[in-house]
Amino acid sequence: MSKEKSIRRKPAVLPEDYAVWVVSLKKRIAGARQKALLAANAEQIKLYHEIGREILDRQNRQGWGAKVIDRLSADLREAFPDMKGLSASNLKYMRFFAQECPDRTIGQQSADQLPWWQVSNR
Repeated sequence: MSKEKSIRRKPAVLPEDYAVWVVSLKKRIAGARQKALLAANAEQIKLYHEIGREILDRQNRQGWGAKVIDRLSADLREAFPDMKGLSASNLKYMRFFAQECPDRTIGQQSADQLPWWQVSNR
């Protein structure tokens, strides 16, 4: 038997408030992770809307059609092979999104974006 295995270690004596502190840390970590996911999702939606808006603008100004979207999809997929969502059909959905929601207003506002009076008066 090695020396490490033969020596019995004493269990660590934890501070009295350790369990409460760990629960608090876990909640904060989970909350921060959730906020990061929501922020990433919001940025992705913003990006998709911007791409759609630019496609609409270019089609209106330059008169190009679906073949350019096919080429754009191929170029973007080559540049970002690990990224999903850059197919020609998804680019057309982005264009549709920008056309139907020009100010990006969709669904309900999340609670952190509501004006303070809407939250405090309920």
